[in-house]
Amino acid sequence: MMKSAILKRMISNPNRLTLYRIAAVPIVVLLMIYDNEVCSFFAALQFSVAAITDYFDGYFARERGLVTDFGKIMDPVADKLLISLSLITIVAHGRIPAWIACVIIGREIAVTGLRNIIAQEGEDVSASRLGKYKTGFQIGAIIPLLLHYPFLGLNSHAIGYVMIWGALIFTVWSGVDYFVRFKHLLRHNLY
Repeated sequence: MMKSAILKRMISNPNRLTLYRIAAVPIVVLLMIYDNEVCSFFAALQFSVAAITDYFDGYFARERGLVTDFGKIMDPVADKLLISLSLITIVAHGRIPAWIACVIIGREIAVTGLRNIIAQEGEDVSASRLGKYKTGFQIGAIIPLLLHYPFLGLNSHAIGYVMIWGALIFTVWSGVDYFVRFKHLLRHNLY
């Protein structure tokens, strides 16, 4: 009974969920040091649980009025860490070409910089619909790429490889969209 109360309190606090997502990153990376079915399964499971917390921390923050400066800053950082380091471990095992991870990670860094400029100007920095599709495809690609080995009769690697191309398309598209929509701020800050 006490464990369920602690778990309920933890998952209903957005900042704790963000911290959990950050703490999950080294676990995924450590599990991926060993290229075998068991470690790959648990890395994919840990990544999946961490990815789900991204939805819940935003939901609880908005629904319960628990939006904090910490959450505004650290939530996107946690997302970028989880996605970027997972992609790097996937590349290290030769499961996708390195250039795909470079494009995805490079876009994340560039858009994060742009979002900082947008926030300083007092404009809305919430994720666009394209950004949400991008995140969905990235998560949908990384889970089977981490899993890699056949699972439940499915070719996990092939599924992840197809999904990473969708993630790449939405990553570039949403990145270009951000820069086009906020080019006026860029001009203002460059000159």
